[in-house]
Amino acid sequence: MIFPASALTVLTDPRTEIRDDRVRIPFELDRPVYEQVDKVLKEMGGRWDGRTAIRAHVFAYRIEEFMRQCLTAGEYPSKNEQGWYATPPALVTQLVDAAGIFAGHTVLEPSAGVGALTGEIVKRGGLVDAYEIDERRADILRAQGDCRRVFAGDFLAQDPMEYAEGFDRIVMNPPFANGLDHIVHALQFMKDDGHLVSVMSRGLMWWSDRKSVEFRELVEEVGGDIEPLPDDSFAVSGTNVRTCLVFVPGYAGSRLRTHDWLMRQPRQLDLFDVAA
Repeated sequence: MIFPASALTVLTDPRTEIRDDRVRIPFELDRPVYEQVDKVLKEMGGRWDGRTAIRAHVFAYRIEEFMRQCLTAGEYPSKNEQGWYATPPALVTQLVDAAGIFAGHTVLEPSAGVGALTGEIVKRGGLVDAYEIDERRADILRAQGDCRRVFAGDFLAQDPMEYAEGFDRIVMNPPFANGLDHIVHALQFMKDDGHLVSVMSRGLMWWSDRKSVEFRELVEEVGGDIEPLPDDSFAVSGTNVRTCLVFVPGYAGSRLRTHDWLMRQPRQLDLFDVAA
């Protein structure tokens, strides 16, 4: 949901206090503007507390970092629509910790949004390439300057063979609708000994379709893990979708179709006798 211009102006005003679990506006607003701001904050999960000592919209979580991401993007996740959901700060830390990123590691973020994960990855010393399907958000990523490269476009349409080498780490929060497709595709960008860490709909843990079953078997075979995340992991981002954390470690000789695996396959032209 795009912020109404007047609400965005108010929320980015330096006088507006966004701290801990509260958003407080200590200056007068015209009634129509106040109603827009009130609507936005309530859609994001806030409730108005008019007690003299508070007089703020209060959230059930720390709003600071999440609000920063939303204001940077110029949009927020509404409870009434599906779309972009920023990765909550606590989950960012958990994902990046699980990836085990060290200085100099090359890292791919295939669904980068406005950089919740890329910023933390860079703090750990990672060199990040990011994909973002939305042109506006891709421009925001470029302006932030964290990423080595930013590509605007559908990650599923990208060819892993355009890279000479795979990535050491893949850290991602793909779209909930087709997250497994994104994960399987992302593995083709990873080195044999790389790690992939991703958020995924918790249904992956029990879905009975062939793709999900085979993926679970593969994760178990390589010593990976699929574990449930707390039910409210994305509540701060405006959705109650239940999620899990997927960890896929690579190693030489595994059945993972990694970038190195692709590089070992015979080129199509080699199948023909060109001398004939």
